[in-house]
Amino acid sequence: MKLKFVALASVLAATAMFSSQAQADQQLAVSICSFVAADSRNDLRKTLSDHRLRLRNVYDGIVCDGLPLVRHAIRHNANDTADFIIRQLPGSQVAASGDIEWAESNGFGSSPVIESIRSRANS
Repeated sequence: MKLKFVALASVLAATAMFSSQAQADQQLAVSICSFVAADSRNDLRKTLSDHRLRLRNVYDGIVCDGLPLVRHAIRHNANDTADFIIRQLPGSQVAASGDIEWAESNGFGSSPVIESIRSRANS
C-alpha cells in the first residue's frame, strides 16, 4: 500500500512540474507575440536574452494569432521587429517560409519587410 502511495505521489509531482513548465512556456510565447505586435524589438531581444533563447531555435514553436512571427509582424506593421526576426533566422528557412507569397496574397505586398525577406532569402 505504501509503495502505491509513493508511486502516485511521484506521478502527481511529475505532472505538476511539467504543467508549470508548459504554463511558463505559454506565457513566454504570449510575451513574445505582444512584443512583436507592438514593434518592440528591444523588449523582444531582452526577453530572448533573459531566457537564454536563440530565436532560430524557438521560431517554429511560436504561433501568434495563428500566424508565424514574421507574418504576425507584417500584419501589425512591426517593420523593425520583423527585420530583427528575419536577420536571426537562417536564409534557407526564410526562403522556404512562403512569407512573400502570403504577404502578396493578403494585401501586404507593399510592406518594407518583403524586401528584407527577399534579401535574406537570397543570401
